[in-house]
Amino acid sequence: MERVLVAGISGAGKTTMAARLAVLLDLPRYELDALHHGPGWAPRAEFRSDVEAFAATGRWVTEDQYTGKLGDLLPARADTCVWLDLPRRTVMQRVLRRSVARALSRRELWNGNRESFRGWLDPEHPIRWAWARHSAHRRRTLDRLAAHPGLTVVHLTSARAARAWLRTAGRPGPT
Repeated sequence: MERVLVAGISGAGKTTMAARLAVLLDLPRYELDALHHGPGWAPRAEFRSDVEAFAATGRWVTEDQYTGKLGDLLPARADTCVWLDLPRRTVMQRVLRRSVARALSRRELWNGNRESFRGWLDPEHPIRWAWARHSAHRRRTLDRLAAHPGLTVVHLTSARAARAWLRTAGRPGPT
């Protein structure tokens, strides 16, 4: 695992998994939300070129998102995809808990941006996104993975399975 893409719907745990894999595998980590969101939540003009630059290198871990802007750039260059295909109830519990914590704490997320309760009204807010698109996102992920047969896929369907797999992810295999 040298170029790792972590897939899943909002709230599945992509960022957490990517951060843990970066440490375990000693890989540089690139957080797509930080590269995408400029001040005032405005998309950064350099987003795609920044992603192309790190994706062209030999070692990285990142989240699989912004496919409307990036297309298949990342799965075409990745060697491994860790797919967090968690049940809707798990995703919704996580995304709600995360959004409440962010709105209450008002901590900075990326480039001066903070989450607010008012933002929950936006149809693109992660809570609404995860609820409305859970099934469609799963089908789209299946299609994207099928289009890249050389990609090693680690398909994890529960939080327990993800934790168990992560415990062994950085260990060398049998020789």
